[in-house]
Amino acid sequence: MIFIVVKFPVKTDYVDEWLSRVDSFTQATRNEPGNLWFEWSRSIDDPTTFVLVEAFQDDAAAAHVGSDHFKKALIDMRPLIRRTPDIVSTTIEGATGWSKMGELSLD
Repeated sequence: MIFIVVKFPVKTDYVDEWLSRVDSFTQATRNEPGNLWFEWSRSIDDPTTFVLVEAFQDDAAAAHVGSDHFKKALIDMRPLIRRTPDIVSTTIEGATGWSKMGELSLD
């Protein structure tokens, strides 16, 4: 599984409309074959930063980056951000999705 977390530092003027501006990209990515999840959150430490947590089956990440909606999203996002986003991208061998947190198990 390819696991990716990206922090997007959004310009103050665009914070309230960020999620609507990236919605078509979000929906298109969620509909890609091999996308496991694509979820946005907002930082509680810096409310102008949005955090994207996404995962793909190993063979699907290249198609995502090569897609028209990905290329368009890069162009659309560039004027909305304050600086280059921070990213963690890694392969988790053998993983296919979320695991249960044993320390808070309710089962």
